Amino acid sequence: MSSKLRFGGSATAVSFLISALVPLAVNAAEEPILMDELVVTSTGEGTRRATHPSNISKIDSGDIELLAPNHPSEVVNRAPGVFVQHGSGQEHLTAIRSPVLTGGAGAGSFLYLEDGIPYRAPGFANVNGLFDSFIAAADSVEIVRGPASARFGSNAVHGLINVLSAAPTIEPEGELRTRVGPHGLLNVFGTASGGEGNHAARTSFELAEDSDGFRANSSYGQQKFQMRYDYSGARDYIRATLSGQNLNQETAGFVEGNDAYKVDALRKTNPNPEAFRDTWSTRMAVRWERGLDNGNSLAITPYARVNDMDFLLHFLPGDALEENRHWSTGVQSAYFMNLDGGHQIIFGTDLEYTQGSLREFQTGPTVFGAFVQGLHYDYDVEALVTAPYIHSVWSLSDATKLTAGARVEYTRYDYTNNAPDNTVGRFQRTPDRIDEFFDVTPKLGITHAFNDNVTGFANLARGARAPQTTDLYRLQDNQIPGQVESERTDSIELGARGNLHGVSYELASYYMEKSNFFFRDSARLNVPNGETKHYGVELEAFAPLGAGFDLSGSATYAVHKYAFDRAATNPANAIASGDDVDTAPRTLANIRLGYTFLEGRARAELEWVHVGSYAMDPGNTSTYEGHDLLNLRGQFDVTDALGLYASVTNLADTRFADRADIIVRGGNAVERFFPGEDRALQIGASVRF
Repeated sequence: MSSKLRFGGSATAVSFLISALVPLAVNAAEEPILMDELVVTSTGEGTRRATHPSNISKIDSGDIELLAPNHPSEVVNRAPGVFVQHGSGQEHLTAIRSPVLTGGAGAGSFLYLEDGIPYRAPGFANVNGLFDSFIAAADSVEIVRGPASARFGSNAVHGLINVLSAAPTIEPEGELRTRVGPHGLLNVFGTASGGEGNHAARTSFELAEDSDGFRANSSYGQQKFQMRYDYSGARDYIRATLSGQNLNQETAGFVEGNDAYKVDALRKTNPNPEAFRDTWSTRMAVRWERGLDNGNSLAITPYARVNDMDFLLHFLPGDALEENRHWSTGVQSAYFMNLDGGHQIIFGTDLEYTQGSLREFQTGPTVFGAFVQGLHYDYDVEALVTAPYIHSVWSLSDATKLTAGARVEYTRYDYTNNAPDNTVGRFQRTPDRIDEFFDVTPKLGITHAFNDNVTGFANLARGARAPQTTDLYRLQDNQIPGQVESERTDSIELGARGNLHGVSYELASYYMEKSNFFFRDSARLNVPNGETKHYGVELEAFAPLGAGFDLSGSATYAVHKYAFDRAATNPANAIASGDDVDTAPRTLANIRLGYTFLEGRARAELEWVHVGSYAMDPGNTSTYEGHDLLNLRGQFDVTDALGLYASVTNLADTRFADRADIIVRGGNAVERFFPGEDRALQIGASVRF
């Protein structure tokens, strides 16, 4: 079925919320907060948030420092419409205006960026896409939900997360932070910056260790670094970054059984003590911006990256070992044409070349006659991506701006099979082949400032991505080579941002349809041609309450449904059009009550995290009840040079699951969970120099 936007029903109902809010906000007289905030993800340059033609959330360094996150989910889940599930150690699965997605869908549906450069090559993405991020060192994290602008291509189907590095300072400065917590948790972070004249540099590092783990045999150690150099001349600006990370973790598997996450005898156990994950990555990029005599500018960003990962597939029978790696080089180029009347046109081209490989081998005995002992896959892939685009902003009036753009993306995979061309058990090894994909993604958006305090926006966008290489070449015995097509999502969004009687807010409603959805069901079978639809309302807001108190947060109501039928032997895998997609809570919330005191030297925050109930399987036969958590954090600057930090997570010591789903094994549907951590106290200190 072709993807067509439909108007009516819930999609129209949520848009009425926007219409109802606008006339109320027109009478507001307070100074807007969100309106003048600068965001980078819109155009690659500093742009007023008020003119962004769709949703965008920004989490700044002050919030990140207060959070002192052990895991990226603690930061990004503050944004509406975002639900990153914490797995074992540093593992995670992501939802952005979507269900929580796994496998190739989880890897390829979200774009993770550092200063606008993807952490991994488009067809070689990782379901744990934020492994490589260095959020503790970031100036801010910007999140766009739904298909991104024409500047971004493959993997920006459901949304993107852009981690922006902190700029160096001319004046010398430095900071060292350390904190400790339960089960051997230790974190050390440091940053130093300085410069002279037009030159400045910053170096940051993080050493993180969980030597015992909340669950048995689940320790990890991770190291990160980042170096950034900036040059600012009369007409030229150069930003060069070098970043990397190394992770070694012992991985805890699912505990199984009805509500096993509540059973004290099970929740801290690890059924897969043999599981591990070792991964490292390094990347570098140099952005050169040149101001031209005609008032226009040119930006060229060459970059390179290397990624390497070995891990045990403990979630599949047989415990095979997967080894995957790739290296890439590419260049982003953009010409910014500034026209009379406040118009701007950006002509850009992204080019990237990648070489990657994957090998999967099972040393243990054959399981179920399908997960066979020996070699499963061994292949190489060369990939070429070429993507010219145009992104334009037209000032129709002082109050109204129209954004229009389109991206044309060509992807070519050259696959070489290093194993015999045959099928062993469930593993199909296809002969050498070349696959090509051609995707066009148009965008159209508009913003209108009703007055100084409220701006409305509307956005039509298409997102598309070529299949992941694992979708194409790690085939199962029931698949046809070349069957997988580019995934496509069509989206319409209506929203408003502004200030209502002192409350800063951004409210958005959306409707999306997705075709060629490639996913793996509860029986571990690949489904190459699914269809889904998605609609919802998202709100984020900040309200000063007086006397040092403030209230901020986000809330989401969303519905994610299958739009096709699929029969299955076990009801847990049977899909009926109109059923909820599994692992897609309809309600999410993150609400914070903050208190700043001692003349701004101290801040405390009480956070409420809400995750609504959700179906655990495609057939909607089992439901996770959801959970509500309380977290308490505080920091105190004792002097200009010394700071203290403390936090208590899961304050009420609630029994909950970070993830809940169903596995169909031997014809039986089995509940399985990643149990959430007990109440935990962390303390820390920082020294600034």
